[in-house]
Amino acid sequence: MKLEKVTKESAGRSRRYHDACGAAHGLDLVGERWALLVIRELMMGPRRFSDLRKDLCGLSANVLTQRLEGLEASGVVQRRKLPPPASVQVYELTDWGYEIKPVFMVLGRWAARSPQHDPTLPISAVSIMQSFETMFDAGRAQGAAMRLGFVLGEDRMVVDVADGVIATRRGEVEGCDVVVRATPPAVVAAAVYGKVPLAALESEAGMIIEGDREIFARFIDFFHLPEKAG
Repeated sequence: MKLEKVTKESAGRSRRYHDACGAAHGLDLVGERWALLVIRELMMGPRRFSDLRKDLCGLSANVLTQRLEGLEASGVVQRRKLPPPASVQVYELTDWGYEIKPVFMVLGRWAARSPQHDPTLPISAVSIMQSFETMFDAGRAQGAAMRLGFVLGEDRMVVDVADGVIATRRGEVEGCDVVVRATPPAVVAAAVYGKVPLAALESEAGMIIEGDREIFARFIDFFHLPEKAG
């Protein structure tokens, strides 16, 4: 048992960069495969283990457990138990963990210019909301004031746009100017980033738009993928 512990500790140290650069240490903390995507899925609040597993396609339970344990040991993630009647364990980012959000936004904008980026791949509800904040064109939204609700499977999200500022959050969609229902979430990406006509998505992909559809149409114009590099 002692030898096994030493071997694991040695393996952990060997994966580090041993470099004083802050970026290198950042990769020591979150550079393991899937770690950043686990963090992404926690950006909009606490999640259960099963929720994380569902939204991270291709991630095994064993690897998810390892990543959560590593991020918890690094002080990026913490566990807590929700009070009754839920009484379930959830994972959430620490205050320091949330500070990585601007890194995601810069990385997302940069990577969207890659000629190899494929926006048609599966995408989670949280990732859609994060992309809205990342790709938002404030100039196109000047003077706009709207509240949109998105029901993406079991997830309910609210997006507020006012005076060129966008904010996303989890929340109930009642009272929104327009509510968009879609499963899978990639259907919304097809509308917003692929500019697929809404009528086609309603008839062929099961999208449902409730309320003022013109508001959603204007919202779509706030987002345009950047030109590819090279």
